[in-house]
Amino acid sequence: MSVGAIDSGRIQAMLAQLKAASSAAPANLAAPIQGLDGIKGITNGDGPKTAPSIDFATALRSSLDQVNQHQAKAVELGKNFALGDDSVNLSDVMVATQKASLSFQATVQVRNKLVSAYHDIMNMQV
Repeated sequence: MSVGAIDSGRIQAMLAQLKAASSAAPANLAAPIQGLDGIKGITNGDGPKTAPSIDFATALRSSLDQVNQHQAKAVELGKNFALGDDSVNLSDVMVATQKASLSFQATVQVRNKLVSAYHDIMNMQV
């Protein structure tokens, strides 16, 4: 295994640690901050506004599914163009290929940032 690669076992362990840490978070973090009641957007008099809950694993999976869809569409358009389908233009094939390439490159960059953040967290002294 290379230094930059992460196997699925380590990812699952990291997700389990994050879930355990989020469930052990103190309940007073959701309490309104004193002195900020008058600032618009922080509270509306009914209490603090809470952000919608987004599961990281779900968001990551949906992003990877979108990248996969872009790549599958580019491959299918390229194959249809190569087979002589008149309904497929070369420009459509090139645009789909570039979209697939850019989405894959963005995904690789996000992975690199996650790996870097993971290494930073693991190297922190407690």
